[in-house]
Amino acid sequence: MRRRLRTAALLFALAAAAGASAAAGASQDIQHQASAINIEVPVRPFKGGRFVDGLTLGDFEILEDGRPQKIEAFYLVKKTIIERREEPREFAPRTARHFYLIFEIGDYDSRVLEALDYFVRTVLLPGDNLTIVTPMKTYRMKGELFGLVGRDKTYDQIVGLLRRDIEIGYSESRGILAEMTDLARVIASDVRSRDAVPDAGSMTLVDPIVGLPVESSYQAASIEVQLMHYGTLLDQLTNLRTVDQGKLLGFAEHLKNLEGQKGVFFFYQREFVPKIDPRVVDELTHKYSQRPEITQSLETIFGLERRDVSVNVDIVTKAYADASASVHFLHITRPAERPDGIRMEEQSEDIFAPFLEMARVTGGYAASTANVAEAMRAAVEASENYYLLYYTPAPYRPDGRFRRITVRVRGGGVTVNHRLGYIAD
Repeated sequence: MRRRLRTAALLFALAAAAGASAAAGASQDIQHQASAINIEVPVRPFKGGRFVDGLTLGDFEILEDGRPQKIEAFYLVKKTIIERREEPREFAPRTARHFYLIFEIGDYDSRVLEALDYFVRTVLLPGDNLTIVTPMKTYRMKGELFGLVGRDKTYDQIVGLLRRDIEIGYSESRGILAEMTDLARVIASDVRSRDAVPDAGSMTLVDPIVGLPVESSYQAASIEVQLMHYGTLLDQLTNLRTVDQGKLLGFAEHLKNLEGQKGVFFFYQREFVPKIDPRVVDELTHKYSQRPEITQSLETIFGLERRDVSVNVDIVTKAYADASASVHFLHITRPAERPDGIRMEEQSEDIFAPFLEMARVTGGYAASTANVAEAMRAAVEASENYYLLYYTPAPYRPDGRFRRITVRVRGGGVTVNHRLGYIAD
């Protein structure tokens, strides 16, 4: 299964994070030693939607590729504090926290401010490391700096950077979408006679400032030229949101090389592209039935056309499970505009499915909602308290294959979130 991930913001995140990975410390979750390999598994058990904090080492069992493993240490961690431990063998876990807030948002949404307010004022602690990724740039804030400047200033700085970078970073995309909408209206209007007198119907373009009808620059062009321009704009829009598999894997490697707990919160706003309503396409196809070059273009652009995809979701998601990072996918919904003659087609499928899978295999949280703040609270509540379990795989072979981990809580009735496994390298 292969997909292309279209996201400008993530491109900045991966490029910056991958560049920093060489300077990062040794991996915590797979520690290569002369005699043994130790695997760390953050585990989050829930019952009735609430975290279960009364468990002991004996309540857990771990299987690797279906084979039972001996748990060698157990720690209960609340935020950054180890509250309880059972360690026949000491592992000295790192509980420092690294947060990544990645914003793939084309239109500034004030509802995101509530989520940021909650995160900065309630979740973030002095000593936490925070990375903010906007459509323009990556910003890193050291934990000690947060302790010095305080919550109010931290919040104001994040909001200011995010507002500015969304406005600048997506200006080209917004311009292309506006032009595509204009052009789609003109193409749709072709079902009327070109010499007919325009009425006040919905196909008439209206200046958003003065509220008066205006003539599109594309109205004088032939249908062939109009379709060619639309196809060019569609290609430009796709190219703005393309990120390759290498950068995705580079970011996963960066996360793997960090010591401590790693939480990635990916805010993705629902996207739309203007397409002509299928009923209008049928009318145009009938009108130009003797022009196969036009009917073929209509079918390619407005019919069943789908983008080429090039990211192996299985490889990428296993890399993030191996990194022992929790990926939380917060899909921000919003209603589509409904201009007559045009269908605003959602363009989220090649982001939604892979990141939903990333959340699943890393033990993270996923939601599709307009209530961003509530989704952020749920993601935090599902991740900030956890158990750390350690075991030494028996047998272990460094063959580069993915080892699947299964964690169970004895007694039943408990849902257990944890990473899917690790790569035996």
